[in-house]
Amino acid sequence: MKRIDTELLVGLFMIIGITCLTYLSIKLGRMEIIGDSGYKLYAEFSEIGGLKNGASVEIAGVEIGRVRNISLSDYQAKIELQINSGVKIQEDSIAAVKTKGLLGEKYIQISPGGDEKIIHPGGKIRETQPPLDLEKAIGNFIFGKV
Repeated sequence: MKRIDTELLVGLFMIIGITCLTYLSIKLGRMEIIGDSGYKLYAEFSEIGGLKNGASVEIAGVEIGRVRNISLSDYQAKIELQINSGVKIQEDSIAAVKTKGLLGEKYIQISPGGDEKIIHPGGKIRETQPPLDLEKAIGNFIFGKV
């Protein structure tokens, strides 16, 4: 009888441990299991300079969404953005690829516009800016093409 109680407690402990590890893995990996909250927007860039799926989308330094998919469309990088519900993006907003720090990770920064029209779910951010190419800028500086 004592052995059955010990085995039951060990089994229960293992199930709780595996459940906790699964939960932490999902949260730390920022994965969505049950549906995506928010809505999708699209933006096209001539260059994305190392932007990856899962990169954050920010306004004023506050994360408002994530990059969900990156594909090629007419020789342009087409980015699918998952924006949190409750966040509205104006039609004249500007999306730019930025870097956190000098050599940090890439993210999308949205500069809100002043227009009262809002981009509807599935819509497109028209104004985009590619990232600064540091190698090209240094080369231009060295060879006096600034």
